[in-house]
Amino acid sequence: MPIQVGQDSAKTRRILTAGGRDYAYYSIKAAEAAGLGDFSRLPAALRVVLENMLRFEDGGRTVSLDDIRAFAKWAETGGRNPREIAYRPARVLMQDFTGVPAVVDLAAMRDGIIELGGDAEKINPLNPVDLVIDHSVMIDNFGTPRAFQLNVEREYERNIERYTFLKWGQSAFDNFRVVPPGTGICHQVNIEYLAQTTWTDTDQSGETVAYPDTLVGTDSHTTMVNGLAVLGWGVGGIEAEAAMLGQPISMLIPEVVGFKLTGEMREGTTATDLVLKVVKMLRDKGVVGKFVEFYGPGLDHLPLPDRATIANMAPEYGATCGFFPVDGETLRYLHQTGRDEDRIALVEAYARENGLWRGPDYDPVYTDTLELDMAEVVPAISGPKRPQDFIALDGAKAAFAREMQETFKRPLDKEVPVEGEDYAMSSGKVVIASITSCTNTSNPYVMIGAGLVAKKAHALGMKSKPWVKTSLAPGSQVVTEYLKAAGLQDDLDALGFNLVGYGCTTCIGNSGPLPAPISKAISEGDLVACSVLSGNRNFEGRISPDIRANYLASPPLVVAYALAGDMNIDITSEPLGQDKGGNDVYLRDIWPTTAEVADLVHKTVTREAFQEKYADVFAGDEKWQAVETTDSLTYDWPPSSTYIRKPPFFEGMS
Repeated sequence: MPIQVGQDSAKTRRILTAGGRDYAYYSIKAAEAAGLGDFSRLPAALRVVLENMLRFEDGGRTVSLDDIRAFAKWAETGGRNPREIAYRPARVLMQDFTGVPAVVDLAAMRDGIIELGGDAEKINPLNPVDLVIDHSVMIDNFGTPRAFQLNVEREYERNIERYTFLKWGQSAFDNFRVVPPGTGICHQVNIEYLAQTTWTDTDQSGETVAYPDTLVGTDSHTTMVNGLAVLGWGVGGIEAEAAMLGQPISMLIPEVVGFKLTGEMREGTTATDLVLKVVKMLRDKGVVGKFVEFYGPGLDHLPLPDRATIANMAPEYGATCGFFPVDGETLRYLHQTGRDEDRIALVEAYARENGLWRGPDYDPVYTDTLELDMAEVVPAISGPKRPQDFIALDGAKAAFAREMQETFKRPLDKEVPVEGEDYAMSSGKVVIASITSCTNTSNPYVMIGAGLVAKKAHALGMKSKPWVKTSLAPGSQVVTEYLKAAGLQDDLDALGFNLVGYGCTTCIGNSGPLPAPISKAISEGDLVACSVLSGNRNFEGRISPDIRANYLASPPLVVAYALAGDMNIDITSEPLGQDKGGNDVYLRDIWPTTAEVADLVHKTVTREAFQEKYADVFAGDEKWQAVETTDSLTYDWPPSSTYIRKPPFFEGMS
C-alpha cells in the first residue's frame, strides 16, 4: 500500500543510487541548502525524526516548515527545544496479547462498514503490521526431550480461539502479517528478519522512496531494534492502532543523552554484565522520556548482538530508546542475518548521504553525556527485585544475606524437608534457572558461552541441582540451529536445559508451576526462594508466585547457578559442585575464554542458517496450518467465545 508523502515545500527530495537502483529520498543537506537551518550536528537518532518531518511536511496541516526549523534550534540551544511534532513511524510491531484487541477492532470495522453498505475490503491497516505470537507458551514441561512438543500442544489447547482469529486475520487483511507460534520472540524476529534499517515503499506517484526504518510496538522492549539503527519504542494499544491506521503520533522533540563507550570488555565478562552496568548508570542519571544515543570508540569493539542487548533494556533504564547509529558492524550483521545485498548497499549509501553514519569524525550535540570505559565492567547480576540493583558477582552472596536481613527479614538457616526427596528447601535455594528472553537469546556470544559452560560441566559429570527447574526458550529457531551445529545442545540437555519453546516464557512470568512438593515446602516454610534468569525484569512475583527473589544474569551464569543451586554460595570462590571423582569444581574450571566463544560463533552462526529458518516464517508448522478458519472478508464471531467477542462500537451507526 503506497505511502502518502507530503508536499515538500522546501524541495528537499533528491535521487539516491545504490545497488544499481535509483531511489527518491528526502535530503537533510537539501533542507539546509533551502535555508531551514543548520542540522549538521544533530545526533543520528534525531536526524531520523527530522527526515520524518521532511517527508511528511504538508504545509502545516500536521507538519510545518517551522517544525523542521525547530530541529536546528534544538542544536543551537544545547539539545533542548521541546516543540510538539507529529511523527509517523513506518510500521507497527505487535505480539499476541496486546495486539489482538487492535485486530478485533479492525474486524468490527469491517462488519460496521458492511452494515452501512460499504466495501469491507477498504478496511485494512494503512501502515505495515507484523504480529508475532510469542506471549502464550508456558513451561508446563521441562527437563525432557519432549518438553517442547508437550508445551506446544498445551499452548494450542489453551489459545485456539485466539489463534483461529489471528490466522483468519492473516489472510483477510492486507498489510497485516502473522508470525505463527513456535517461531520466536517478536523483538528477535524483528531484528533478525523484519527490520531493514532503511525502508522502501512506493509513494502516491508510484516512485520508490527510501527512508529510515522506524516503528512502534505494543511491547515495551520494541526498543531492541535500535541496536540495528532502527528507531522504535513501545506504545499503548490505542497509539499502535492509530499508527496502524496512518495517524501521526504526537510527541515533543526529545532530549538526547549521549552515552560514550570507550575501551574493550575484559576477559570473562559478557554483554549482560555490560548492560546491567549501563542500566544502573542511566537509572542514576535519569533519562525518562529521553532518547539515549551510544557513541564513542568503544563501539568499534561492540558486536551488534551486544548493542541489541543494551537497546533492549531501554525500558529498564527509563529511556524512550537506546539508539546506535549505522556503521560497518550494522552492515556486517545485516549480511550475516541474510538480508538482501542490494538492501545492505542501500543502507550504507543512505546512511552516509543523510548523516546517519557513525564514522571517526562523528561528533554531534547532545543534551547531556556520560561515559563508561568497558574495561571497568565486571561479571555481575541484578536483583532481587529491580533491574537497576546491580551486584558485582563476587558480592552476590553477601548481598543476598543482607537482603534476607533488611528486606525479607527472615532467617537463612530454616530448612523444610521436601516430600519424597532426600533434600530440604531453605531460603536462597535457586528453584528456577532459565535461559530466556530476547534480551540475551538474540546474542550468539552469550548463548554459545552458556553451551560451553554446560559442555565443560557435563564432561566433568556435573548435574544441575535436583530442585532447580531448568529451561531453554530461545527467541528464534536460529539459536537451536547454531547450538546444534556447535555440538552444544546435547550438553545443555544433559543439565536439564532442554528446549521448552520459542517464546517469552519465564521473562513474562510464563515459567509454569514448580513441582508441587517444592512449592509446598516454600509455602509452608515462608521461604525466600530464588530464580536466576537471562531476562530483563525481575519484580517480586513476576517470575513465579512461589519466588520472592529474582536475579538477572547472563546465560552462562544461569547455567552456573543451576549447578550451584543456591544464592548462599559465592560462585566466584566456592565450589559449584563436584565432578564424578568427588573433586570440587569451581566456576573458573568451566568458564570459556573469549576466544573459545568467538571461534564457535564464527564457525556456526551463518548467513545460511538465518536464510533457511526465515524462508517460510509466516507459514508456520503443521499445527498452525491445521488451524481451521473461514476464507471470508469478515470474521464469523463464535457466540460461545469468552475471549474473542465482537465489540459494540460500530453497532447502530448511520
